[in-house]
Amino acid sequence: MLHSFRLIGLAFLVPGAVSPDLPSAFAHSAAYGDIVAATLALLSLLSLPGGPGVVLAWGFNIWGTADLLNAFYQANHAGLLAGQLGAAYFIPTLLVPLLLVTHGLCSGFFCNA
Repeated sequence: MLHSFRLIGLAFLVPGAVSPDLPSAFAHSAAYGDIVAATLALLSLLSLPGGPGVVLAWGFNIWGTADLLNAFYQANHAGLLAGQLGAAYFIPTLLVPLLLVTHGLCSGFFCNA
């Protein structure tokens, strides 16, 4: 359920919420990756506990983890500075660690199920 709120990553595309100097390569990949992850999370919630739901949940978990790791890479590659995040600074400082922990928990749950 927590990951259905990953639409908040769209804040990276809002001109007033982030600095105009925010690298667009980072902003677009993070925002659109989060949209896909949120959609997969909602679809898997709707179709669980059936077989398609488990497949969607695995797909969501793999995509979501890869999206977060890609955002780390893109931010480092683009030379992202902390001030460029503007009002969206709480996403990498508060939400991303929580999302990574829940992805790890989901992996452990599915591997033991």
